[in-house]
Amino acid sequence: MANYHLVILKKPYLDAILGGQKRIESRFSKTRRYAFGRVLPGDKLFLKVSSGPVCAMATAAAVKNFENLTPRQIIEIKQRYNDYIRGSDEYWRSKMNCKFGFLVWLKDIEPLKPVRIHKKDWRAWVVLTEEENFGLLKMGAVKKP
Repeated sequence: MANYHLVILKKPYLDAILGGQKRIESRFSKTRRYAFGRVLPGDKLFLKVSSGPVCAMATAAAVKNFENLTPRQIIEIKQRYNDYIRGSDEYWRSKMNCKFGFLVWLKDIEPLKPVRIHKKDWRAWVVLTEEENFGLLKMGAVKKP
């Protein structure tokens, strides 16, 4: 059974996903975050614009995790995958000291009828559970436009 995730994105990145230009979602951090190692191929991703609604869904086609990253390895990831990640030079500069990261290849991207949820914390990626799912796991909570 697939896991479900809530992925918060800045509007330009979400627009690039919906437009087909961005095919990999990347996450990097200095410490091991809760979602690290918990995203698997076949998982479903609810895509939410930062400070806005959930407005798309995608499936994780593949996932690659990285630990103990060095700046050199981050440069190599940028060179190899940035055509699909679409990160700016500023984005990559901000990731140079990160030790953990993961890449998620996206498929089956579907726009949804926008749904506002009550989420007030700063987490940019939430592994959804029965107890914490913002109502998204209910059938019919999210409908196509």
